[in-house]
Amino acid sequence: MSMIRDGAIVQPGPIIIRANPGWVPLNLHDIWEYRELLYFLIWRDVKVRYKQTALGVAWAVLQPLMLMVVFSIFFGRLAKVPSDGLPYPVFAFCGLLPWQLFAHALAQSSESLVANERLITKVYFPRLLIPFSAILSGMIDFLIAFVILFVMIFYYGLSPTGALWTIPFFVLLAGVSALAVGLWLSALNVQYRDVRYTIPFITQFWLLASPVAYSISLVPEPWRWLYALNPMAGVIEGFRWALLGNRQGPGAEMAISIAAVLLLFVGGLYYFRRMEKTFADVV
Repeated sequence: MSMIRDGAIVQPGPIIIRANPGWVPLNLHDIWEYRELLYFLIWRDVKVRYKQTALGVAWAVLQPLMLMVVFSIFFGRLAKVPSDGLPYPVFAFCGLLPWQLFAHALAQSSESLVANERLITKVYFPRLLIPFSAILSGMIDFLIAFVILFVMIFYYGLSPTGALWTIPFFVLLAGVSALAVGLWLSALNVQYRDVRYTIPFITQFWLLASPVAYSISLVPEPWRWLYALNPMAGVIEGFRWALLGNRQGPGAEMAISIAAVLLLFVGGLYYFRRMEKTFADVV
């Protein structure tokens, strides 16, 4: 666009975007400025996931339901794993919901940069939008499965507790946990493509290390502070407490989980921003 200065037409020069050397500021306000792009990235991910599928959004319910059936048979009926006095199907499904949200968000965010190679190399925008959109697109599946959980709760004659209003906090903590790890893995995946092969192993190991199929009460008391370094331990137990009140409210273990998430998240943000300047060249 031309400008008039002192009666003469002046052509503006080109805008040059240069990478900052060393550590760079986070500039999180850029995400708000590009919020429309974030919305379209989320909507694109949702449409691509269910495009030309026979069952559509039913997959959001089938996956946790099938795992719940398997866990109920092998852990609840055969192994007699304690479920804090709750019907084991409800106990397991209540743990699987935040876990499925975390696992899906972790897998999608870790692969997000490589999957959007063409977009990254053609136009500039805050690269943080890509893993952010991968996290938020999984919320739709969670909300659909959450309705099924309420049906199961009333079917077994249970009722939600007064702490139900804290559910969004634990959902947010699960999303931030996945994003914190996803920022590290997505940036590493650009540099080292074999990172993608470790993600299924990490997810499987993390599932067994989280109180999805068993209660945290099985962990010896002296070791619970170490166990709480797993952020999903606090998320899953807090989610069950908020819905069913099967244990005491969040305590020291929850504080440890939150501290671990914040440390991973802040570190992941700075590492992602530091490596961002090389994405278009390497991806």
